[in-house]
Amino acid sequence: QVQLKESGGGLVQAGGSLRLSCTTPGGSFNGYHVGWFRQAAGQEREFVARIGWSSSTTDYADSVKGRFTISRDNDKKTVHLQMRSLRPEDAAVYYCASRSGLYGSRDLRDYDYWGQGTQVTVSS
Repeated sequence: QVQLKESGGGLVQAGGSLRLSCTTPGGSFNGYHVGWFRQAAGQEREFVARIGWSSSTTDYADSVKGRFTISRDNDKKTVHLQMRSLRPEDAAVYYCASRSGLYGSRDLRDYDYWGQGTQVTVSS
């Protein structure tokens, strides 16, 4: 069983930055695609960004493109989501997830393992 744990959430003013981290205690991200998703209150969980197992492939939702950057450090078993120019509409619980296989995906149903989430609040 792969365990994922997010950290780095918090309260930030609009225009500010946060860096989220996803770790896999006792495990490894080697060979796994990792995605970030978010879920705002009363809304469905949505895709934010993903990174391929080799780090050569990244993909972003249009709403965050140019503001968020996903990266991974397989040696440190960590995937980061650097978030800049945050907006109130970015406020949500952010989840990381992982999946094996040849291809990444934007569909949350394709992910096998999930963390518990970390809250991001953006004040206007």
